Amino acid sequence: MTHEVEVAVQGPWSLATSRSFWEGFTPSALPAREGEALRATFLVEGEWRRAEVSVTQHGPTALLSLSGPGDLDAAAAQTCRFLALDVDGRAWPDVGSRDPVMADAQSALPGLRPCGFYSPYEAAAWSVLSQRIRMSQASALKASLLRDGVFPTPAELLSLDLDLPGRKPEYLRAVAEAALDGLLDGPTLRAMKPAAAVLAVQQVKGLGPFAAELVVLRGANAPDAVPHNEARLTDEVAHLYGRPLAEVSEAWRPYRTWAAVHLRAMRERRLAGTVQAGPVQAAH
Repeated sequence: MTHEVEVAVQGPWSLATSRSFWEGFTPSALPAREGEALRATFLVEGEWRRAEVSVTQHGPTALLSLSGPGDLDAAAAQTCRFLALDVDGRAWPDVGSRDPVMADAQSALPGLRPCGFYSPYEAAAWSVLSQRIRMSQASALKASLLRDGVFPTPAELLSLDLDLPGRKPEYLRAVAEAALDGLLDGPTLRAMKPAAAVLAVQQVKGLGPFAAELVVLRGANAPDAVPHNEARLTDEVAHLYGRPLAEVSEAWRPYRTWAAVHLRAMRERRLAGTVQAGPVQAAH
């Protein structure tokens, strides 16, 4: 049985641009598929049952077609969160009016809404898997844990005999327990002030400041927060503006996360020599 949901997206949005961004988002890359629809399979938070979604765009409206054993209304809300469709973006063009650098990024990435992890739980697990190893190695570790293309539920993760380096098994178990206890709940983290949410996530063993920011900004997909522990973003701001991130980012409110993601995406394209063509490349 299919559950159809129509979402009136407020402000600029391009499914094609957002899909291209997500396909290049190595930590949680969306498989490239034929056709215009964005398709994803994920675990519905809280109950941890499987859901599938196909998203198409009709002007300012997103049509979500959902199926699976999970709570499909909850799955629809979760889809809107990880695609940033639940954010009122009508004032996003004003950021470009205040900041010429951001205006260029908005022009190069028209309608981009940052796509995050399916849930803070999966963002936290990625943070553990990627600690002290290359991103390609972390991706291979994550792929080895998938079950039919979906990350294990917290209960399944706890039951696995994890043959992983260092303290990763211990930290992944801590992440699974935190998810079961509701400490990594997306709606709860989004309802908190980002700084408070980051501090809360740091209570989970193995998640330091950098990981906690990733969980809140890209797992809960909080739209207005400054990443304080991303060296490459700090370097990019210094390169483009010649001023500190904390000062520059004031002009980005209330979309500071969106602006940071745009700058990172543009940086990756510039370094890859693909500013004029090719898919959007997104980094950690």
